[in-house]
Amino acid sequence: MPKDEYILEESYDPQSRFDDMEGVEPEFWKKKSLEEMSKREWELLCDGCGKCCLNKIEIKGRIHFTNTYCRFLDTKSCLCKIYDCRFKKINDCRDINLSAIREKPRWLPKTCAYILLDEGKDLPSWHPLKTGKAVSVHESGQSLKNRKLINESEVEDYENYIVEWPDL
Repeated sequence: MPKDEYILEESYDPQSRFDDMEGVEPEFWKKKSLEEMSKREWELLCDGCGKCCLNKIEIKGRIHFTNTYCRFLDTKSCLCKIYDCRFKKINDCRDINLSAIREKPRWLPKTCAYILLDEGKDLPSWHPLKTGKAVSVHESGQSLKNRKLINESEVEDYENYIVEWPDL
């Protein structure tokens, strides 16, 4: 395996985040602001769509999503292969924190739970916190799974890969 290749730990099951909800208040996202959430609640808001791992470019003050993805994204699971050490390995990997959510121009997809809640909206019906199933984001077509994607290592000019998907 080349040194830049990583494999998700086989023992990791995305469903495990939603199977053990002991100590998590039901529908906490309706009762707490983003600022009030615990680290665990914050992480549970992530639906696992993978869209934040798409490369974006800014043109004339507007963010454009491309169908190119970070080389560390596992396109089958839509999870980061190096999640725990991503900031050490990738200089421009962004932490999804309050400042990132409120940054203009917006670089997170419009379906992002953090964006929706910050705008006073509810989570979508397909969100794993509502369905109890991690796969619901894939089953609803809201993840990157089964989309035409290109690994960033194969790209020279990102402007040739701009996409206008309705969920971005």
